[in-house]
Amino acid sequence: MRNKYRISNKEQGFEKFDETTHRSTKLTSSNFSNPCSLFDIRYSFFLLFLLLLSSCENDLEEIKSVATSDELKYETMKKVELLYSDSAIVRVKVMGDKMFRYLDINMPKQEFPEGIKVDFFDPLGRTQSELTAKYALRFEKKNEIIVQDSVVWKSKKMEKLESQELIWDEKLNKVYTKKFVKITRPGEIVYGHGFEANQDFTRWEIHAITGRIKVDGMADELEE
Repeated sequence: MRNKYRISNKEQGFEKFDETTHRSTKLTSSNFSNPCSLFDIRYSFFLLFLLLLSSCENDLEEIKSVATSDELKYETMKKVELLYSDSAIVRVKVMGDKMFRYLDINMPKQEFPEGIKVDFFDPLGRTQSELTAKYALRFEKKNEIIVQDSVVWKSKKMEKLESQELIWDEKLNKVYTKKFVKITRPGEIVYGHGFEANQDFTRWEIHAITGRIKVDGMADELEE
C-alpha cells in the first residue's frame, strides 16, 4: 500500500529517543530562550558551554551546537491524516491531533504522543474495523506501527479487543501482540496472552486462552 499525509503547521527541534520505552524527550527553540542565563559562570564545569553559547543568539544553529550526536531533528505536525491506498482505493486512514516526524535517515519514525485513531476499509470503502490508542509510534523503514496505552480495536461484527499494546505490520496486513488481551463479543468474553489477526479483524486467534465468560445480553452492550 502507498501512503501520504497532510501537514497543517510545522516547527522544528531535536529529540532524545529511548529505545526501551519508545518515548522521546523534546528540545525546541523554547528550551533555549536565553542561553546565557542557563549557566552560572563556573569555569571548572561550564567552560565548553560558554564557548558554544558566546554569541547568545537564539536561533536554530545555536541549538544545533548544543545538541549532542544522539539527538535527532524532528518536525511537529498537527491534525494529521495519513492515508494508505491500494490501486487508488483508500484502505486505511490514520488520524492524530499531533505527530512528531523524526528525520533521522537511519531510523525515520513518526510519533503520536496525544493518541491515534485508525480506520480500516474494505475495497468498497466500508469501515471494517477501528483502532484507537493513547500513544503510537510508526517506523517508516519497517512499515510497522506500535500502539500503546488503552488500546481498543472494534470490528463490524461487534467484537472488541482491549490490550495495552498492539503492533500493526503494514506489509503483511496483520495485527499482533504478545501482551495480555481481552476480547468481548456477542455472548462471551475471552481472556488470553498473545494475539494475531488480519487488519480487518475478520480472522483472529488468541495464542494462550486463560479464561472464557459467557454473558447474556452482550450484543446490547457492544452496540452502546
